[in-house]
Amino acid sequence: MYNIEFIKDQLNLFIKEDLGHYDLTSAILIDKSTTGNFSINAREDLILSGIDTAVHIFKKCEPNCKIELFYKDSDRLTAGSIIATIAGPARNILTAERTALNLLQHMSGIANQTAKYVELIKGTNAKLLDTRKTTPGLRILEKHAVFCGGGRNHRLGLDNGVMVKDNHIAVCGGLKEAVKKAKEKVPVLVKIEVECDRLEQVEEALDAGADMLLLDNMDLSTLKEAVKIVNHKIPLEASGGVSLNTIADIALTGVDFISVGRITQSSPCVDIGLDEIQN
Repeated sequence: MYNIEFIKDQLNLFIKEDLGHYDLTSAILIDKSTTGNFSINAREDLILSGIDTAVHIFKKCEPNCKIELFYKDSDRLTAGSIIATIAGPARNILTAERTALNLLQHMSGIANQTAKYVELIKGTNAKLLDTRKTTPGLRILEKHAVFCGGGRNHRLGLDNGVMVKDNHIAVCGGLKEAVKKAKEKVPVLVKIEVECDRLEQVEEALDAGADMLLLDNMDLSTLKEAVKIVNHKIPLEASGGVSLNTIADIALTGVDFISVGRITQSSPCVDIGLDEIQN
């Protein structure tokens, strides 16, 4: 879902952040001529995401290292699986270790958590979406991780679609006015989604010509009523307060999409390590 070429400069900044001027520990302890063989290991069951970013970081720090990959993003791994092996000058490989693993653990953690949500709504009409609640600087990586876990991406950025929210409605003087302005100026292939927190707004947005509705923080009975009102005319997205404990019941109301901010905001990292291969 992303091209590594487009984010290389960003990844290089992550390396610089950790490296500073140089790796003091490795420079003191490891001669330039010393070589090593290492493996990247899954220390728990996980869904892999971010291996391309890890490879770039290792190669940037040590261009002469040789990397062999055994898995790709979206693969399901069991604890003990060897994700990749890395051989070459040990000093710079170890310099890259923390930055590479940080991203690999974080992205695989998001993929793992996403898969748990997806599993809970299997067999329903609903599909899981992410949100723009992402870590600044990591959005494309975090959204790629959601995709690896079986979720779908919502907007990648503000230029990807029109989302008419409560503050837009207030500033424009009303929901119908906001949708009217949007329809007059929006590019013809771009959808207009309107956020609704009351059933009156659902009817108003539908009449105004919205292409999709976001049902914000509605309880189950209100969601069911909104589904009846819309009656499959346009897609419905439920959002707000969604957790592993609530998503199955929300899916059963008949909505088309469920967006969950916490999969990118607070998914726990998985345990992935770099270990020297003992001969």
